[in-house]
Amino acid sequence: MFAAKDFIETREGLVFAVVEQGTEQGRVLCFLRYVVNQDGWRKCSTEQANRLLRQSFPEYLFYSQRKDAHLHALPVQCITRHYRPREVLQEILRQRECHPVQRDLQELCQLYRNSGLDLEHLGVTGSLLVGAHNDRSDIDLVVYGRGNFFQARTITRRLLQSNRLQPLTDHHWQQSFQRRACSLTFQEYVWHETRKVNKALVNGRKFDLSLGAENTAEQSIQYRKQGKVTLQAQVTDASLGYDYPAVFRIDHILANVCVCYTATYTGQAIDGERVEIAGFLERGGNGPGRVVVGSSREAGGEYIKVIDG
Repeated sequence: MFAAKDFIETREGLVFAVVEQGTEQGRVLCFLRYVVNQDGWRKCSTEQANRLLRQSFPEYLFYSQRKDAHLHALPVQCITRHYRPREVLQEILRQRECHPVQRDLQELCQLYRNSGLDLEHLGVTGSLLVGAHNDRSDIDLVVYGRGNFFQARTITRRLLQSNRLQPLTDHHWQQSFQRRACSLTFQEYVWHETRKVNKALVNGRKFDLSLGAENTAEQSIQYRKQGKVTLQAQVTDASLGYDYPAVFRIDHILANVCVCYTATYTGQAIDGERVEIAGFLERGGNGPGRVVVGSSREAGGEYIKVIDG
């Protein structure tokens, strides 16, 4: 089974991040993140990844009828390696001699274990998952199961309060903001992110927590894009707001749900808050539409932000 946050590799040394559980027409929906060759690992930006596939590997581009979108997707038979976050984390935890970023990961996991979190529910993704890390790498932890994820956030808050973890510095926030290249001001970005309590520092190294949701049932309705839209609405249900994709139920005449495919706006709002959403309006059948945020990884011009409580 392929799940979001896994990574997969082809015989050509192309390494993709899986973005959705399961397959569509025998393909795994994913996004090119790294190229491996004799010179080592090269991380790809969105633009670089799209250009490389268009020019050299068009067979890994795919039109998803389910999503009405052009995506990266690997036929299952083209996958030569499957990187699984839980398995790799357990391997790293067993190591005695390891890289500094792996030692920081071990220390972070020990803090969570000592605070009552079962490490069987944790995995590691990003550069550590595939072995592309270096001295400057961040730690990207996946917490499987909603209850475990919210427990991890509660523990993170307590560890910050007891100074066993450190809050992000302005320098780290600036780096995070620039990397996301989102359509919020810096002040808006930090305000939304700080209250999520899913980022902190361990030994001065930044780490992130993300949810690996376990009940990711496929939506049977096929939606079609209607065009860009900006609307304001009240959030009526944010219980799936940390999922991938994040889902926010909203009260609006055009749409009753916002679906977000970019981590920038995961957990962005809570029940009862009024938000402004910029994204693509989609319709499926005769019912209310939905707004999709995250048509690209950076989601330029697309956002979710709280405008009042």
